[in-house]
Amino acid sequence: MIVNILDILIAGLLMGGIYALIAVGLSLQYGVARVLNIAHGEFIMLGAFITWSLFNFFKISPLVSVAVSGPLILALGVILYKTVFSRLRSTSPSPSVFEGKSMLACFGLLFIIQNLAILIWGAENKGYSYLAFPVSFWGTKFAANRLMTLGIAILFGSVFYLFLARTRLGKGIRAAAQDPVAAGLMGINIDRVLALCFGLGGLMAGLGGTLISMSYQVQATMGLEYTMIALIVIVLGGLGSIPGSFLGGFLLGLVGSAVTHWQPGLALVAYYVIFMGLLLAKPTGILGR
Repeated sequence: MIVNILDILIAGLLMGGIYALIAVGLSLQYGVARVLNIAHGEFIMLGAFITWSLFNFFKISPLVSVAVSGPLILALGVILYKTVFSRLRSTSPSPSVFEGKSMLACFGLLFIIQNLAILIWGAENKGYSYLAFPVSFWGTKFAANRLMTLGIAILFGSVFYLFLARTRLGKGIRAAAQDPVAAGLMGINIDRVLALCFGLGGLMAGLGGTLISMSYQVQATMGLEYTMIALIVIVLGGLGSIPGSFLGGFLLGLVGSAVTHWQPGLALVAYYVIFMGLLLAKPTGILGR
């Protein structure tokens, strides 16, 4: 009984680490740039496939491939914001109109990126073996790559939180999130900050994709499922709250692990039930305002 509980707990933390990382990116894009990026999962998919390609064709370690996939996805996010969302923002009469237009644009991006990925990598599942040997942990065996995934997710998330909390640029991002007009009057280039936030959100999603590819098979249509999971996590933690995204990710991971242990086919159902219950009972989330 104790072994089963420990197995569920550790497996939940492993899943939750990835969920927290990908949700932080979406929370930043919506909390600061005010773009509810429905195509967020496609950045996860791109990170996974870039990692797979570098490992499969050039034998580059997934941990090293982050130095390639990270800047590429960051640049893609910044370019997309400056060419698409910045224009939508400047032509929208109100923030609510901009949010609606940007969501529609994200649906278009979802299908464009997804179909380009199918043309490049095909529609079949792809995977690779990396640190797949078992490691005994408190009487329970886990693959070494999954334990490493948890450690890296916590490391990346902690560094990103410190960046937002302690650096000058991070303070500028938080100021733009709280009051973009006042931040602009204080000398902050709002358009540049918002573009950077969208790019950083894509970067966090790409890092999540790299970690996912280390433990699971990936496919070109995987993005939408992870987008929905990220949405549920940020609603659970509180819209726009970075600490809430971390907390929500780990909580959802624990719920998913417990449900999977009992009935694997009901994990996503449990997520959606939590999502709908939160919208009805506490739409602000755990740490939301």
